[in-house]
Amino acid sequence: MGSTNFAPLYLSDSEFSPEQGFLPQDPLGQLPDSPTLNDLGHELPKLLSARTVRRFIDEQPRLLPTIPANWRTEDYRAAMRTLSFAGHAYVWEVPDQPTAKLPPQLAQPWHEVARRLGRPPVLSYASYALDNWRRLDKTKPVQLDNIVLLQNFLGGLDEEWFVVVHIQIEREAGPGLAGLLRAMTGAAEGKEDEVLLGLNSLASAQTAMRNTLLRMNERCDPYVYYNRVRPYIHGWKNSPSMPHGLTYEGVEPYAGQPQQFRGETGAQSTIVPCLDAGLGIAHAPDPLTLYLQEMRDYMPPRHRAFLQALEKATDNLGRPMLTGYVRDRKVHNPDLWVAYSTCVDLLAKFREIHIGYADSYIHRQHQSHDSNPTAVGTGGTPFMQYLQKHLDETKQAITE
Repeated sequence: MGSTNFAPLYLSDSEFSPEQGFLPQDPLGQLPDSPTLNDLGHELPKLLSARTVRRFIDEQPRLLPTIPANWRTEDYRAAMRTLSFAGHAYVWEVPDQPTAKLPPQLAQPWHEVARRLGRPPVLSYASYALDNWRRLDKTKPVQLDNIVLLQNFLGGLDEEWFVVVHIQIEREAGPGLAGLLRAMTGAAEGKEDEVLLGLNSLASAQTAMRNTLLRMNERCDPYVYYNRVRPYIHGWKNSPSMPHGLTYEGVEPYAGQPQQFRGETGAQSTIVPCLDAGLGIAHAPDPLTLYLQEMRDYMPPRHRAFLQALEKATDNLGRPMLTGYVRDRKVHNPDLWVAYSTCVDLLAKFREIHIGYADSYIHRQHQSHDSNPTAVGTGGTPFMQYLQKHLDETKQAITE
């Protein structure tokens, strides 16, 4: 009936697994043969508390020796994590007085490691969440009472909880996206039972994701988040306090020109775009859709490819494959429509909870300086009205 070009997505080279979704296997905590960078990562919360990050980095001749030829992907990811936290700590050490220049001993290795990973040299979701956890007990699974962060800015309960909730949702999404792929494969092969089983697996995972998201305010207070966590994850594009961006000194490809990159945001996670793609949720163009398209540049390239493969999966009428299949059987197999509608409804509920948090954790907070604005997200875009629009468009998928 349609394309089956998403079938290879189960392969390990997609960096996706049904057990852990887009989370890697246990990320590397320390870098081999990089004592200065390891030291900096370990001491960063204390240096930032004392506001001596810039001084410490300025005094180092090099943060990272020449990158060894035998480095594995996990080595690059660990280096990217520490360099990204260090870079943002350097820029935002005094949140209302950011610096617009990075010294070469930080800018050069950050740019090189980022280039090898196919991402810009800025803190993105992959380094902030996906590659930033360890299990307390390695015999137990990735779950909220068994995961902590490898790297923090200031540290503390609220910062820790804010990120580990995202990590747990990523893990729970694994079986869900595997179910979505199963449903899409079933639709491509005309197997109604497979479609139903896949959608039920997705709904089960989405319920777990929603329940985890609802726990955010248990240990992450909105005031603490806004004033102690959020200031350090901003970027330097559409930033009122960094209108020209950031100069990466010594990085030849930039030729001394300041660069503008978006800040870290959950919009760089591949989960929700994958759900939109697989469930056939369409969003009319608006500033947020343009922004979300741009966010793909900050995703690991293989995650982006996974998402694009889902978007290309259409039936012979050019419709999103799963949506077309379920709609065509609405009368003779209503169970399929009910299962599909449940998944769309759960996605809408997830978006609804997120809007509530955006309101309480950002929009309603008191803005004391323009480096931490309440009217835009950490990615630098106005969010409230467009988040509501995207929620409405999700609901429309099952009311038309």
